[in-house]
Amino acid sequence: MRAGFPDFRLGNVLATSFTGTLSERHGNAVERIPTPHRLVDWLAVSGLAVDSCTAAQLGLARELRESIHAAATAAAIQEALPASAVQVINDCSAQGRAAAILTPEGKRRWQLGSASCVEDALSVIAADAISIIAGERDGRLALCASPTCRAAFFDTSQSRTRKWCDMNTCGNRQKKARFNASHRTNPGSAQ
Repeated sequence: MRAGFPDFRLGNVLATSFTGTLSERHGNAVERIPTPHRLVDWLAVSGLAVDSCTAAQLGLARELRESIHAAATAAAIQEALPASAVQVINDCSAQGRAAAILTPEGKRRWQLGSASCVEDALSVIAADAISIIAGERDGRLALCASPTCRAAFFDTSQSRTRKWCDMNTCGNRQKKARFNASHRTNPGSAQ
């Protein structure tokens, strides 16, 4: 990974992990793909390695990211999907030349077009977003309970009651805030 950039917050679901490249959307936003090279890094750790990325392709990636976030948020709160977001997701899905490949271990891996271009990788992300927003996978879309985050995530927990996009960041931050608040109001309770 390139030094000087915030760590990636990788999840188990490609599309919502991609939306997590911009975190703390309602607080001090953290952009995790600020440069084309950083998008190349994220795609590589996500199994979608590409050769290079231009500023225009980074712009397209960010547009897709925000469209997925808008559509996933609407789906999570059971509102109508924004037409413009749906159009961007569909356009990106249709543009790529990626194929699902079955490995000898019985796993799915994506094979990008021969040029390994960003548009191929974005088509995989868009297709993943379509499958979760359309309800084709076992789980539910939810929004992070952190008031500064509100990231869309795909909850595959058994009870489907997960509250935070990431327990190690948002969840711990919220639990620590509750703990500190309770000890400010009851300073003698820790003894």
